[in-house]
Amino acid sequence: MSSSVPRKRIRKTPEARRAEIVEAAAAVALSEGLECVTLRRVAEDLGVRPGLISHYFPSAENLVAEAFGTAATGELDALLPAERPDGTPTEYLARYFALSHGAAYDDISRLWINARHLSRYRPLLRDRVHEQELANDRRLEGLLRDGVERGEFTTPDPHVTAIQILVVLDGLGAHANTLVENRPEAVRRMAVTTAERELGLAPGLLDRTAAALPPALAPR
Repeated sequence: MSSSVPRKRIRKTPEARRAEIVEAAAAVALSEGLECVTLRRVAEDLGVRPGLISHYFPSAENLVAEAFGTAATGELDALLPAERPDGTPTEYLARYFALSHGAAYDDISRLWINARHLSRYRPLLRDRVHEQELANDRRLEGLLRDGVERGEFTTPDPHVTAIQILVVLDGLGAHANTLVENRPEAVRRMAVTTAERELGLAPGLLDRTAAALPPALAPR
């Protein structure tokens, strides 16, 4: 005779439940687009009733904005951590560019395209897109200022240089929905070339640095 003991259902804290909902919504946003983020869809993915989702997010608009913000913040933290204890500014900049291409980066580029389009009609999402753009600007500018202070970079205005680099990356990312495999090398490296030129770095230095990154910084 066999017996089974019913599993005790673990009640999650409101904070944990809300975070779980947002993470599930962000996963849908990355894989299928923000239009697919609905209260019912997220409820199905989590195996809960839609009423539980609406308890935390009364409207889908709130959840869509949170989903984008979570995905975009995760991208920024992966590309350029706020704390950089393990290397030099040059190493972190080289790592940043090394991670800024490939299938995973194309997915987040598509999400940005999606969010910027929908933000024309969705005020909550528009505000979140603006917040994330500022966060990206400030994070990269902070790295460039650090490099200038350490004598690794030379630029009269790290803020302007950060914007120049991000504009090039955004321009390249805007083609994520089309074929990008056959891009000429000069086009693929356009953001790196811009950074090296504007920061007074020798051509090819960032690529060489990326290839020699220590294990703690090597892209995974």
